[in-house]
This record gives sequence, structure tokens and C-alpha cells, in this order.
Amino acid sequence: MVAPLIGITTSVTVDKIPERAYVNGTYIRAVQEAGGIPLLLTPHFTPEVQAALWARLDGLILTGGGDIEPARFGETRHPAVDDVSPARDDLEIGLTQRALSDDVPLFAICRGIQVLNVALGGTLVQDITSEWPGALVHTQKAPRHEATHAVKVMGEGTRLGRVLGTLEVDVNSMHHQAIKRLGEGLREVAWAPDGIVEGVEMAGDRFVLGVQWHPEELVGHDQAARNLFSALVDAARRRTRG
Repeated sequence: MVAPLIGITTSVTVDKIPERAYVNGTYIRAVQEAGGIPLLLTPHFTPEVQAALWARLDGLILTGGGDIEPARFGETRHPAVDDVSPARDDLEIGLTQRALSDDVPLFAICRGIQVLNVALGGTLVQDITSEWPGALVHTQKAPRHEATHAVKVMGEGTRLGRVLGTLEVDVNSMHHQAIKRLGEGLREVAWAPDGIVEGVEMAGDRFVLGVQWHPEELVGHDQAARNLFSALVDAARRRTRG
């Protein structure tokens, strides 16, 4: 059985020396345990290198990290916006558009769901604490592998519900931004108790999923989290066979 190659986007340091590209090891382990081969994708690659790697990729994960530049969705910057990397924004929005154009399976996590939304013309809540009255605490102090609130999925008719194998999951929460206006072609399919969008997908057979939590931190003890990575790898494997 062919192991598909899964691209994983990296974070980058902002205004620090030395400049670094990095990603939490939990993403890498989650892909390997699901049967995929992880390949890190950094903004430091030239367009030629990006194109060469893209031709070989079978699936894509957009990872968590710093904030997206609000000008990308037509807004001025809120004082709470931090750790913005224009180069990373360019890379990930470009990769998202390529994945959608080439029908490459895409799984977007935390910042990733926000990148997906912005790439499709959507907007973001720039700071949940100051812009969403009655919001839960979405920047948990508990360890990253611990769940701190529930998420409800719309129904069994959604891809997310089928993949998770349940319509309610307990998740971790490490974000201060969220989807505001939905991007074109996306539908919201899961929510936190305070109404924050926690899951999106695209209609039809195309594998495009986004979650606002961090399932890569939960795979050690949570079957629903493992299911997300297995579904991506399975979709990528089917693409290699096609």
C-alpha cells in the first residue's frame, strides 16, 4: 500500500534572529501514525521549489500559529493581533488555492481554518475576548492535550460528523481569533457552546475539512482526533491510486 505524501505548513519566527521555520512534533507524529509521510512546507522555499514539491504532494495540512494580516480580509489591525508573517500568509493562501484547484485533500487546523476561510473571501473575528460577548475562554491554560470545552457537530449528514464518528466531542482550545463571515463555498458544521464556529467543510466529494481545535495534541487518547488524520491520509491515498 502506497504511503501518501502529506505537506505540513510551518510557523516562522517574526522579527527574531536567527530566523527559523518550525512546527510542533505532534503534527508530524499524527500524520505518521495515520500512515502518511509528512513533508514540511516553509515560506523559505523559492517558488520553483514550492512548485516541485507541490507536484509530489498527495494531501495538505494547514497548521496553527500566529495571526493572519487583517488587510487580507479588508480590515484594519486590532491591537491584539500578533505574530503576523506576510510570507507565511502568502504561502498558505497560495497552497490553499492550489489544493482547491487541483482537488488535493486539505485539512485545516486552528489558524489553518482561518487561512482557508480568508482564502475563500471570508473574514475573521480578530479578538474573541473583546469582540464576542459571552465567549468561552478559548486560550486555555490547561496542558495542550487536555480538552476544555465541548463542540457539537450539525449532523450525521456532514463529512465532519462521519469522520469523527460522533456528533459531540470534547476539544482543546488555543486561539483568540475565529471565523466571522464565512468564505465562499464553505459551510459551518460545528460550534462551541458560545456559538464560535469550530468546524467547516465543502459540499460534495471534495475532501476539505477545517477544525478550530488542535486534534494533533489529542491523538494519543482520543479516537475522534485520530479519525481526522486517518481520513486525510485515506483521501490522499485514494488520490495517488487515481
